[in-house]
Amino acid sequence: MSSRKLLRPADRASVLTARQTLKMARSAHAFVRGSTVQFYEWLKAQKRGTLPEGPPVWICGDCHAGNLGPVAGVDGRVAVQIRDLDQTVIGNPAHDIIRLALSLATASRGSDLPGVTTARILEQVIEGYRAALRQNADTIDDAPESIQVVVKKSIARSWKHLARERLEGRKPTIPLGARFWSLSGPERDKIEQLFEGASLRHLATSLRSREDDAAVEVLDAAYWMKGCSSLGLLRFAVLLGIGEGKKRDFALMDVKEAVLAAAPHYAGEKMPKDNAERVVEGARHLSPQLGNRMIAGHLAKRPVFIRELLPQDLKVEISQLTTGDAMKAASFLAGVVGKAHARQMDKSTRARWAKELERHRSKTLDAPSWLWSSVVSLIGKHEVAYLEHCRRYAGQPAAT
Repeated sequence: MSSRKLLRPADRASVLTARQTLKMARSAHAFVRGSTVQFYEWLKAQKRGTLPEGPPVWICGDCHAGNLGPVAGVDGRVAVQIRDLDQTVIGNPAHDIIRLALSLATASRGSDLPGVTTARILEQVIEGYRAALRQNADTIDDAPESIQVVVKKSIARSWKHLARERLEGRKPTIPLGARFWSLSGPERDKIEQLFEGASLRHLATSLRSREDDAAVEVLDAAYWMKGCSSLGLLRFAVLLGIGEGKKRDFALMDVKEAVLAAAPHYAGEKMPKDNAERVVEGARHLSPQLGNRMIAGHLAKRPVFIRELLPQDLKVEISQLTTGDAMKAASFLAGVVGKAHARQMDKSTRARWAKELERHRSKTLDAPSWLWSSVVSLIGKHEVAYLEHCRRYAGQPAAT
C-alpha cells in the first residue's frame, strides 16, 4: 500500500500546502487562478469611483476562465456556465468582468502572444459581455475550437466514462492514490449520517430517472485532493448505491466545505448567513444547470454543499492560444458571464448597466479605461508576486 493510502488526516495540510505552492509555480496563469485573495486585496485598495458600480446581482466572485465550462442540468441538457461558486456573493458585476479579463490576459501572455493582443482581448470581453446584456451573445458555434471540442466531448459522455475515470473493481470503489485519500473512522461515520437525511436522499434520487423511494447506501468515501481549494477544508467524494438488485444505480457525490467568501458584497443586500446556503443560492441564480443539482448541509457542524458529479461536467482549459482563439474565447466566455448576470436583471436595468459600461472609452481602445488600467495593474502585481512565489517554493521537493 502506498504512502498516500496511509496518509493520516492530520498530515493532509502539509501535503496539500506543498502541492498548492508547486502548482501555482507552474505558470503565471496558474498563479492567477490560485490567488483569489490577492485579487480582492487589490480591489479593496481601489479608490471609490475608480470602477463602475453595477446593479446588485449574484456574481461568481472568482470568475477566472478555468471556472467556466459545460455542465449538465437536471433534464440532461448541457450548457456552458459558471461551474465554481465558492466565492459567490451579491456584489458588483464589474468584479467578475475584471477577473475574467485578467485570466484571459495572463493566458495570452503565457502563449507568447504580442501585447496588442491583450488590448484586443479586453475589447472582446466588453463586447461579448454587452452582447449578452442585449441577449444576443455568441453561440457555441462562435467559440474557439478548443471550447467546441470540450462541449462536444461533454455531450457524448456517459456514466461509464465517469466510472472509468473515478472508480475501479467489480464492486465499485473509490481508488485511493494521488487524488483520493483514506478517511478516519469518525469521518466515515459522519458521512453516513449526512446521507441518512431526507434532503440528501432526495438529491441522490433526483437525477437519471431514479425511483423517488429507492434505497440509498453509502458504498465508499474518500478525502478528495482537488485543485488548490482543498487546503484546510473538508472535501469528500462519496459513492452511493441507489436501488437494489439489477436495477441498482450508482452516484458519485461531491461534498465540499463552504467558508466565508473573500469577495466583497454590497452592504444591505440580504444573503444567507450560512455559507453553504449562500453558495447554493448564488449557484441557482448564476448557473441554474448546476445550482438546481446542489443542496446545503452540515458535516460535523461545518457547512458543506453537495452535488452529484455528472460525466458531462467538464472545465474549459485555456492553455496555448492563437490570436484568433484568444479573441473568440474572450467574447464567448464574457458572454457566458454576461448571461449569468443578465438573467437577474430586468430590461431597464440591463440597459442602464450596458450604458455604464460604455463610459470612459478611449480614442485608441474600444474598451473602457477602467478595465484596461485594472488589468494592466493586476498583471504587474501578479507577475511580481508570481516570481517571488517561484523563488520561495519552486525548488521544494515534490509532495509524496
